Amino acid sequence: MKPGKLAVALMASTALFLSGCSGLTQESETPVVEKTPKKVKNVIMMIGDGMGPQQVGLLETYARRAPNSIYAGKPTAIERIIEQGVLGISNTGPKDKIVVDSACSATQLATGYPTLSEVIGVGSEGEHLETILERAKVLGKATGLVSDTRLTHATPASFAAHRSHRSMENEIAEDMIRIAPDVMLSGGLRHFIPAAVNDKDKVYDQLVQQTGNSFSLSSKRKDNLNLLDTAKQSGFELAFNLEQMNAAKGDKLLGLFANSGMMDGIAYNATKNNPERTEPTLREMTEKALDVLSKKEEGFFLMVEGGQIDWAGHENDVGAMLHDLVKFDDAIDYVLDWAQKRDDTLVIVTADHETGSFGFSYSMKDVPEKVSLPEPGFGDEPYQPMFNFADLTLLDRIFAQSRSNKNIWGDFQSLPKAEQTPKRLADMMEQHHDFEVTEEMAARAMERTGNRFYVEGHSYLGAKTWPAVKSLFDSFYVYGDETHWNLMGHVLAEQQYVVWGTGTHTNTPVLVMAYGPEYAMKQFSKYLTHPEVGEMAKGFL
Repeated sequence: MKPGKLAVALMASTALFLSGCSGLTQESETPVVEKTPKKVKNVIMMIGDGMGPQQVGLLETYARRAPNSIYAGKPTAIERIIEQGVLGISNTGPKDKIVVDSACSATQLATGYPTLSEVIGVGSEGEHLETILERAKVLGKATGLVSDTRLTHATPASFAAHRSHRSMENEIAEDMIRIAPDVMLSGGLRHFIPAAVNDKDKVYDQLVQQTGNSFSLSSKRKDNLNLLDTAKQSGFELAFNLEQMNAAKGDKLLGLFANSGMMDGIAYNATKNNPERTEPTLREMTEKALDVLSKKEEGFFLMVEGGQIDWAGHENDVGAMLHDLVKFDDAIDYVLDWAQKRDDTLVIVTADHETGSFGFSYSMKDVPEKVSLPEPGFGDEPYQPMFNFADLTLLDRIFAQSRSNKNIWGDFQSLPKAEQTPKRLADMMEQHHDFEVTEEMAARAMERTGNRFYVEGHSYLGAKTWPAVKSLFDSFYVYGDETHWNLMGHVLAEQQYVVWGTGTHTNTPVLVMAYGPEYAMKQFSKYLTHPEVGEMAKGFL
């Protein structure tokens, strides 16, 4: 409990005690009547995918201590919700293992039940579990999902689908249209449009016109089912760009703003003030969802995911991760401002897990020179720390990154083979990073080796050659050729004073921040598990 709240509580207790004592001798004293707490009408769950305590620490260190922080002395939204609400901690693990994936974790948050790895809305005995979104619909409330990844990706899918594996995104799309949350805003159009789109024929031309040519189109479906038509027949307005989203007036809205994932945090921060931008931001999608859902007198449930914190963590890309933390914090800022104007809304901000085992670390690189500091603390003896504890200016240099390593590698791979040299990669990396990249560093990022974990037919491990992670932890870099993005992060890490432990997830407990009516939010101020967080959230609907 904060000192201010503690003082208020003590004063209130004292007043009650004194009034009770005086009541013994003064029968005319008005009795104290306890006020009935305001019932929660709306529940908003915000999930920073991959946002462990380390990632929150990165955001807060940058916001508070970077010499040129874009926060300019103002608190982050995460700091505000901790200050004005409560803070707890939660163990994310699945029912039968130690480390969780996003599908299992989100299913536990959505349903309140422990379950198995990589399942979507399914229990450990194969049963379909009722999600908080489905419960809200039964209660007559409006429902919504917002994500900057794909609508069919693990986290949003777990709230409005029931499938045995997260990879079944085509089938998940069908579930989502059937279960029909009132507002669905994200990327992932490729799972909703027919396979015929790939033939670039009449169907393709019709969809280009329908989407306003806002982004390139291709389908991941194996059939010619057009789920956009199904959604329209069910009363949904469709939106494929910011203008169409803002123009929507009804109470059912499906917005798909990218063929796969939406823009990352670097692109977000570079373009959010650009009047020519066609893709909505995470904050704008959240604002639109609240505008639509709050029309419902009975209340609503809304899940908002900042999903690309996780993607940057998987890629060991600290600059991209910081930008995505800023993006998610911007959405929290809007939600908190919205909720503060009401007394009937519970906001829960948490993560599904930590990604990357990230941290800043001190080093023996560039140990500082001796300097003279004033007495009495230092006297005649010059001050010199034994190691380099990392200068605060690094925070600004990390935030100065202008393109993710994933996209830099994509640009590099699109070059003619003869031009894919270490020198060219080094130049491309230096163009977007405020750190030196030598040919030797770039060559290390490009190096390949045999795959000692080869599994025939496996979607990742079926590759016989592999990016060369020269570490005792190489078995934790599981995503095949994508590991080159990690190696780009690794060759920069020494200059950034950053360490990474994995290309996957850790079981680090994550923060749970809650704001709303006191009787509700105080329940989250303890050590929890994710099924408990989910169960409590459902209980407050």
